[in-house]
Amino acid sequence: MNINSLIQLLVILEACSNPDAVVTELEQVLHASGFEYYGLLRHLQQSPAQQTLELRAAPLAGRWPEQWLQIYAAKKYVRIDPRLRYLAHAQRPFRWRESMAAFHGDAHQRRMEQMMVDAFGHGLEDGYLFPIHGRNGILGSLSLGGKPIELSPVEISLFEAVARKAFWRFLDLTGEAEALETVLPTETPLTRREMEILHYLAAGMTSMEISKMLKISNHTVDWYMNGLQDKLKAKNRQQAVALAFRHGLIS
Repeated sequence: MNINSLIQLLVILEACSNPDAVVTELEQVLHASGFEYYGLLRHLQQSPAQQTLELRAAPLAGRWPEQWLQIYAAKKYVRIDPRLRYLAHAQRPFRWRESMAAFHGDAHQRRMEQMMVDAFGHGLEDGYLFPIHGRNGILGSLSLGGKPIELSPVEISLFEAVARKAFWRFLDLTGEAEALETVLPTETPLTRREMEILHYLAAGMTSMEISKMLKISNHTVDWYMNGLQDKLKAKNRQQAVALAFRHGLIS
């Protein structure tokens, strides 16, 4: 692998004038490095009270095997994906297979193994995942996959720098960086249930629909919503959703 091309990419990304240019330059270097597939994601920020909640992400850019994303969604692999579970606590880049080893003996191990078998069958034999951290925790990630590739420590460090540069440059150019840099007040941590209700509320669901989804009473949903409004200092549900977007709680 040409280390110089990774160093040059860091300079080129800074000079990109639009998001499409960021994607084009990133994909060229990834392809030259042997990685067929990738995903640059923005993750929701989490408070300590939300660490058990599965990581939710919004794709910024990516290229994956045909039908893989549909299979991944249909089988609800996001709930047990060992890479995402490992990413929630990772402080440095790791290889996909390392995440499987970390959950040996886990209650969901067989489903994790099935997910990796399905991924392998679609050309995702192995890969690397580069976390992108900020003041409020995990902000995003860059996942690289395809045929097994051995990266040196220097190459891993450079890819980590590329991940951060591409992530922040993309958000700078789309006007989303400022929202991620806003610190959520520490006195208003949201619980896992509050986060679930907030996401359903943002999706436009009514109290009745949310109560059926979560198998709780309509009055309980309203109680949680009132608590959300108080914590976010919102006048109504619509403003609560708007503030949640602004603080990066949902995307």
